[in-house]
Amino acid sequence: MTGGDRIARPSELGLPALLEDNLEDLYEDAPCGNLSTLLDGTIAKINTTLLTWLGYSRDELVGRRRFSDLLTGGGRIYHETHFAPMLAMEGEIAGVSLELRSKDGSRMPVLVTSIVKAGRDGRPHSIRTAVFDARVRRAYERELLSARKVAEREDERLRQLVSKLQRSLLPAVLQTPPGLESAAYYRAASTDEVGGDFYDLFPLDDGRWGFFLGDVSGKGVEAAAVTALARYTLRAATVYNPDPASALHNLNTVLWQEYREDARYCTVVFGILTPTPAVGGFTAVIASGGHPEPLLLRADGSVYYHRTKGRIVGAFPTSQYTNTAVTLSPGDTLLLYSDGLTEARPANSESADGRYGTAALARFGAHLAPTNAADAVIAVTDLLDTFGAGLTDDTAVMAISAPLSRP
Repeated sequence: MTGGDRIARPSELGLPALLEDNLEDLYEDAPCGNLSTLLDGTIAKINTTLLTWLGYSRDELVGRRRFSDLLTGGGRIYHETHFAPMLAMEGEIAGVSLELRSKDGSRMPVLVTSIVKAGRDGRPHSIRTAVFDARVRRAYERELLSARKVAEREDERLRQLVSKLQRSLLPAVLQTPPGLESAAYYRAASTDEVGGDFYDLFPLDDGRWGFFLGDVSGKGVEAAAVTALARYTLRAATVYNPDPASALHNLNTVLWQEYREDARYCTVVFGILTPTPAVGGFTAVIASGGHPEPLLLRADGSVYYHRTKGRIVGAFPTSQYTNTAVTLSPGDTLLLYSDGLTEARPANSESADGRYGTAALARFGAHLAPTNAADAVIAVTDLLDTFGAGLTDDTAVMAISAPLSRP
């Protein structure tokens, strides 16, 4: 704009005459509070808007009170220790949340912006402050905070329900066959959803013991329902016919009839254990329904997978399962696990697809053997801790071992 140009009036632009506000009116009746103070904070000028908010007359404040006098106790401390020093250093401070105290003692939350004004000589001579009503914003913030607390309580309640439901799907105490050792561990990938991994070790009437470890597809309440059905079906089937292959066939039939429309299925390894007190070990007849093969850690330090075959359980109307036998001597350990362990993706994975894999688990076992059930499970637990975010699925581990020295 050149020296001869002037700002056009609203009426000259065809706008309503009511927009021709004078500067004094814009200051006095602004939608925010305005005040000017001396450098020591003494109020030199204050607009009608702020006076109305606070309930004071102009004569009660101008030349008589400082801006800090209008603040609450905590606000005055903050103003003297932070606000004023920062304003003096920077020359401007914006959007500071404070509370004003009105004449009747009520509090008013505000946002304050101040700027130091300098004269023609460049020396500061006054402070201009704009005060914005934050009552609506404060109410909104309180509502948000209240909603957040409600959500946090609901999240905690959900986590507790998930934890209780998860515990109900696992044995409260893992029983141990006489003369042997056992240990188990379960790691949930999420605290908000029930996992589908399960295990159990339980006695039969004839001195033998049943054991299984499985993994249901999916997560959540639906997976928990399948898990409960699988556990109780296997235990019930074992009572009538303690044959692993027959028990898996029975479970396959039950799951197919119950969930074939929803495609719910599981993998599981199931066995019947017979202690051999004379030699201090045990024999196990094992059948697998598409589950990762058990790992044997021998007393001589050798490690290998016990070969098992079988379809996943519940995915097909008819499936055949086969029993295999394995003998464990003193110092041997049988390790069962779910694929959450072998499908984890640690940062230092050597496999092409980034998964931990069965080969890595075998190498890990080779460093453990010979071992016992408790030490094997503790070692796997420590291993899971190293995976961090790479552990994305629930993981169950159970080990049964024959001690070197018979009790």
